[in-house]
Amino acid sequence: MTADEAASSHGHNLVKSADRALIILELLSRGRHRLSDIAETLRLPLSSVHGLLGTLVHRGFAEFDPTTRTYGLGLKAWTVGQGYTGHRDIVGLALPLMERLAQQTGETVQLSRLDGIENVYIAIAESPQPMKLVSAVGMRLPAHSVALGKALLAGLSDDEVVARYEDVELERFTDNTITALPQLLAQLDEVRRNGYAVDDEEYIIGCRCLAVPIRDHAGEVVAGMSVSAPTPRCGENWTEETRAPLTEVVDAVHRQLRH
Repeated sequence: MTADEAASSHGHNLVKSADRALIILELLSRGRHRLSDIAETLRLPLSSVHGLLGTLVHRGFAEFDPTTRTYGLGLKAWTVGQGYTGHRDIVGLALPLMERLAQQTGETVQLSRLDGIENVYIAIAESPQPMKLVSAVGMRLPAHSVALGKALLAGLSDDEVVARYEDVELERFTDNTITALPQLLAQLDEVRRNGYAVDDEEYIIGCRCLAVPIRDHAGEVVAGMSVSAPTPRCGENWTEETRAPLTEVVDAVHRQLRH
């Protein structure tokens, strides 16, 4: 999808140049890029992208490295990001419990929210063991391919899920990855019935994950929490053995959110 197509798909009251600049910032949030790569990705003329990047650099939202000839996020982007407080309350409540859960299970515990069709990590309590899942706060993964993403998508109606995945190809990462929307919808229905989602080497071979949604006082899914472990450490009853303590922590967070 081009930058212009992205703009038109979200409404008609958009300023194209502003929308393009924000799309560039989203792209830079995933890593450094050359001017030509950005123009090719967004299918925009080099001159247009160069002008937008010049403005972003001037305002401090982007920075240019003359050695590598690449652009990355600037300090102003970080400063503005710190103003977002939408998930700070839940992180503050959940993180101490996550750290205890990581010690109890010996595995990595993660907290995330849904942004469109991406699973975004907002807090992590690392496993105390040498061999463990490595991720980072702010990392984004396709929701269809991970347990946390599916736990969050299950909080939406089927109609909303279909709307979000319109014209989107479900990328395959392993032989176990869901790549068809009907299959994803069926699994989301199962998540709603069971109250948890699983990822059996669907994003990374050698890693399993179990996730439970977190609901607010109104019953809406606002986040998800998971336990991830290397497959060799997952015994026959790993799902049930992990689900019990994870659910206890999620219930505790839910009770605190209600107050």
